[in-house]
This record gives sequence, C-alpha cells and structure tokens, in this order.
Amino acid sequence: MTVTLKIEKNAYGGDGLGRLGSGRVAFVPGAFAGETVRVEICEEKKRYATTRLVAVEQPSPDRLPSVGPTVPGMVYAPLSYDAELRLKQDQLENFLWKVEQSVLSLEVVPSPRPLNYRNKVVYHTEKADGRWKLGYRSEPSHHVVDVTDDPLARQAINDALPSIRSSVFSLLTQGSRAVRQSAKEADNVTVRWTAADGVKWWLGDPPRDLELHEQTDGRRFRVSADGFYQVNPEVGDKLAKAVRSAYEERADMAPHILDLYCGVGVFGLCCASDRDVKREQPRLAGIESGRLAVAAAKRNAEALGIKANFFCERVGGSLNRIKIGQQTTVIVDPPRKGLEANVAPWLANRPAPRLIYVSCDPATLARDLSALVRTYRIRHVKLFDMFPRTARFETLVILDRRN
Repeated sequence: MTVTLKIEKNAYGGDGLGRLGSGRVAFVPGAFAGETVRVEICEEKKRYATTRLVAVEQPSPDRLPSVGPTVPGMVYAPLSYDAELRLKQDQLENFLWKVEQSVLSLEVVPSPRPLNYRNKVVYHTEKADGRWKLGYRSEPSHHVVDVTDDPLARQAINDALPSIRSSVFSLLTQGSRAVRQSAKEADNVTVRWTAADGVKWWLGDPPRDLELHEQTDGRRFRVSADGFYQVNPEVGDKLAKAVRSAYEERADMAPHILDLYCGVGVFGLCCASDRDVKREQPRLAGIESGRLAVAAAKRNAEALGIKANFFCERVGGSLNRIKIGQQTTVIVDPPRKGLEANVAPWLANRPAPRLIYVSCDPATLARDLSALVRTYRIRHVKLFDMFPRTARFETLVILDRRN
C-alpha cells in the first residue's frame, strides 16, 4: 500500500518523519524535512510504521539536483551541507530539551571537509556472483557494497585503494587453503592514514607492534594500531582545543584533571600542558580499559614532558578508588553506549566544580545528563560535525556544579 506523507523533520539516524492518517509516526529513509513524498508501507507496528520511499512529489529546496558517488551510511548525501547541519542541530536540541529546557547556548562547528575527511575506514569482504567485493556493509541486508572510490576517505586512502584491493583479493584467492581460509575468516580490512605515517592497512586483527603518529592541538600523539583516535583530523583538532579552552576557564579554581575513558590521553594531556597557560603543572590522572591505549598514553605524557598517572581499568569498576576533590576538573569521553550505569549518578555526587562531557551519541548523552543535571547545570553545548554526510556527530557539553 502506498500513501502520501508530509515530512515534519528528520529523526536522529537520518530518517524522515511523517504521520499516517491515524497520527501514527512513519519513518521514511531518504526523505527530508519539508518534503511531500509517496511511500510504500513496509511494516506496521503499534506506535510507528516503516516505509520505503517511492517518489518525492515536492522536494525540499535543500535537496541537491544531483548526487555524486555514495557509500552506505551517507544518509545526508542528497542534501546541502548547510541543511544537514541544521537538521543535526535540531536533533541535538530535541534530545537536550528533554533533559534541561533552559539550555540556551548551542554552537555548531562544521567540518572543513564535508567529504574525503576520514583517516580510518573499515571495509568487509564478500563473495557474490563468483567475484569478491571489498567495501561497506549495507543495511538492512548486510551485503557488501563494493567500493573502488570512497567519498568519505582521505584522498591518500583512495589513492592506495587499488593496491589494497588487489592484495586482499590475492589473499582470498591464491596460496594455500589455510591462507585463503584465514583471510575469509578475518573479514574486516582496516585502512589508516596519518600525515606522519602515510597509509597503513591490515586484514583482521591489527599488528601488535604497529604504532601510528597523530597531531592534535599542536601536540604529537602515539596511537596503537587498534587504538581510538578521531577519524576527522580537522574537527578533532577543533574539539581538543574546545576541551582545553573549557578547562582553562576554570583552571585557577579546578586545576587538577581526571580524564575518564581517556584513550591515548589526548584531552587530558592537551589541558595539562603549560604551553599556553603559565602556571604550575596540574595533577593529571586518566583511566582507560584498553591496555595498549594506556601504554600509548604513558608514552605520550613522557614525550610531552607531563607528569601523569594512567591506569588500565574499567571506569565503572574502579569508582571506589577514584578521588575527586573541589579542585578537580573531570573530563569524560565514553564510547557510543555512554557512561556505565553506575558512573553518572556517582559523578553527580562528587564535588568537582566543572565536568566536560564529550559524546558521540546524543541519545546516551541525554540519558547520562538526566542524572548529572541534578547537581550540575549545563553551561554550554557545541555540536562538532565529526562525520559529515552521515547521521552521526560529536557533542561537547560543559557543566558547572550548581551552587
């Protein structure tokens, strides 16, 4: 059955949101706010329906007349970049409105590169119709879409892609049966680029001895091959500077730094450096569950001449050993699932005057903020478009303890 819908807005994830005659919500992939579209209803649930876009009867003025090459996940590729930023801002505001309706300051930081920005990509392999493919998995089929030119990846990665594809396909089709079977089971192909190291790639698990070198906020950082680092270097640099600036605003009152989910130590080390602020070096402690990331954080601190203590522990499992005083600034940068269940209420009951939360998922951010705003006030919010043309973005929230 097909119906005509008016798209009210775009939900987080990119789907257009319209309403059926009954008032029930209908999600429409590929449709954008303000458009009138014809859709086929695919599945009806009690509270919503999923649909397939059949035709755009009245397009948004922000819809582009033509779309270049795309890969799975580029939900905003048909839309102007300015419109994409407005949609993401609206989505974040909706999440925050549910938490604290007095949030007034929300700044959007665009990406200098809407395309060809990613310094890391992970491809998958699949054999179909007698030939191997290398590329991203599509939703909902999970079949691999072959990628020969990636509009999201840095140009250096695209330049190396023909050679990478050739090497991977050779591993899958040539040599001993054991080699071919091992390549098939590995499945994922990771490609990384840094200005210092060029392009590196591996099939399956990363080489244990491979270390990469990144630069953020004027500082060089070592990163293990399996370590996390922001995939958009230019926006990552802006984010680190914003975290440091938020710290420096209260550094006289709360000079000491606790960096939770610290990775290789980027945020804490940028804040602790006395390059820009001439004062006694603060105490810095970081906690991260990844052993190789902690080892890299320690080497980064040593290279930067910063005294710091980094611990390889799960944050939620070490709360009874973490000390937070009235002179502590807390930085948290959890994975997409957000803070562990016991961490947000624990932080809400600590005396730190400032909390800096870096989030890659607004839904889990809103969940965690609901616990934190009982004792903290949201002072400022910045949306960093770390992942242009896709549904995702990063958020920086600066919270001050209520008097």
